[in-house]
Amino acid sequence: MERDVIAQARAWLAEDPDPETRDELAALIDAQDVTELTARFAGTLQFGTAGLRGELGAGPMRMNRTVVIRAAAGLAAYLKKQGHAGKTVVIGYDARYKSADFARDTAAVMTGAGLKAALMPRPLPTPVLAFAIRHLGAVAGVEVTASHNPPRDNGYKVYLGDGSQIVPPADAEIAAEIAAIASLNDVPRPDAGWETLPEETVVGAYLERTDAVLSTGSARDVRVVYTPMHGVGRDVLTAAFARAGFPAPAVVAEQAEPDPDFPTVAFPNPEEPGAMDLAFATARAAAEAGAAPDIIIANDPDADRCAVAVPAPDTAEGWRMLRGDEVGALLATHLVHKKAAGTFATTIVSSSLLSRIAAASTGTPYEETLTGFKWLARVNGLRYAYEEALGYCVDPEGVRDKDGITAALLVAELTAELKESGRTLTDLLDDLAVEHGLHATDQLSVRVEDLSLIAAAMRRLREQPPTALAGLRVASAEDLTKGTETLPPTDGLRYHLAGDEAGTVSGARVIVRPSGTEPKLKCYLEAVVPVSSATALADARTLAADVLSAIKRDVAEAAGI
Repeated sequence: MERDVIAQARAWLAEDPDPETRDELAALIDAQDVTELTARFAGTLQFGTAGLRGELGAGPMRMNRTVVIRAAAGLAAYLKKQGHAGKTVVIGYDARYKSADFARDTAAVMTGAGLKAALMPRPLPTPVLAFAIRHLGAVAGVEVTASHNPPRDNGYKVYLGDGSQIVPPADAEIAAEIAAIASLNDVPRPDAGWETLPEETVVGAYLERTDAVLSTGSARDVRVVYTPMHGVGRDVLTAAFARAGFPAPAVVAEQAEPDPDFPTVAFPNPEEPGAMDLAFATARAAAEAGAAPDIIIANDPDADRCAVAVPAPDTAEGWRMLRGDEVGALLATHLVHKKAAGTFATTIVSSSLLSRIAAASTGTPYEETLTGFKWLARVNGLRYAYEEALGYCVDPEGVRDKDGITAALLVAELTAELKESGRTLTDLLDDLAVEHGLHATDQLSVRVEDLSLIAAAMRRLREQPPTALAGLRVASAEDLTKGTETLPPTDGLRYHLAGDEAGTVSGARVIVRPSGTEPKLKCYLEAVVPVSSATALADARTLAADVLSAIKRDVAEAAGI
């Protein structure tokens, strides 16, 4: 075993084009570090619907130039078999370590394979890449990003010519082409021959498209504090705000510049505890200076997600982060008010409130899909989609994916319109709770080092399914690996809970699934509490929080986590 893994490492080393990872791997071989080598050569990063994502480093279980070149060659072979030889592939990248290298390698491989490669001019938001695919008539797009993962990670996201992420069977077909590559020596990689796209061709055209998101003559008076979370969103977002006529957002200075180390946060994800602390501090300082912000907006590092915080004077921070489900409902309500026509869609793990909003709006179709915009983007007649993980598609004709820039514009417009009438986002959320019931959501997310713990938890829930959670009877339990009438199979469990006998809780829902991009087990919780009037809201929120807390406790116990 020891000799085998060292032989594997030496063979890999002989082909590695990157001096940095060659040195790293050579040091492990010289040290005879069998434990670390075994971890890196235990298999290969699996190419799936999310593309590739993993920790940077040498070896097939890490993200590196060798893995990326193989992935690009597999994608090129797949595209040629689909009849796309000579057609364009657009390549974008963020500001993480190695992103620019991986993007250039991809451009070289596509060029060497007889495709036309068009490289983004600089690190840019993922939605700009998604927009450029359809705008330029490309047959595919690649975005080098690990989104909001830790600093040592990177990833490789693939889109096809419709501008949406790949779904089965394309992922398996591309993976098979990757596996068929015997040696990097078989992959032509010229030093030139691809196009670097002009700024105006992509960024200018994307910004022009953002005009479609806002209503002509709508309110623009809104004060915003903004953080790009050390990512690539700042320049595009501030340009979009200026173009639309909004006041310039106050940018969180410590997080304004792209920085692959993400030095001010533990994880560069607005949902993670502490990630928004500097934004809150910036907002408090602005208020003390007499320019109190109306909202805080945050993008994740590749700016495809949008987080929103609202003033909360009764809290220590003075601000409250809105859940993705809350922002999703607010944007839906705003679009209904704007008479947006088409299907509203969300995922099975998001709040059921969107279905109520659609039903109350005459002639608005509603659909649910599996988790991820790769599914949402394919809904027929889509007009608006969101998922609870801070992803919103508000202009599917422009960007058929989540887009944190256009979502931020729409949030700003809604906030400004409410402000004109002396109201806030919080007021509108209260109205929705009274009209449709309080749809309270929460999440139990468990990060693990050992992935077998996730499989064990799922197995335990299947073998010993709960009959009640938080004292509410499990009315139905579904193993989603079998699929449903409307959903393809996926690794997940869904429980619908009956309401209580007193009628104080209308019902609840729990979905348990492994994360598709991180080593986490995720449990998505929702409790619905009827609200008779605005004066009953405080009690309803207390009750909903208690129910969610009890469900979280009971799910953790049932799963053994």
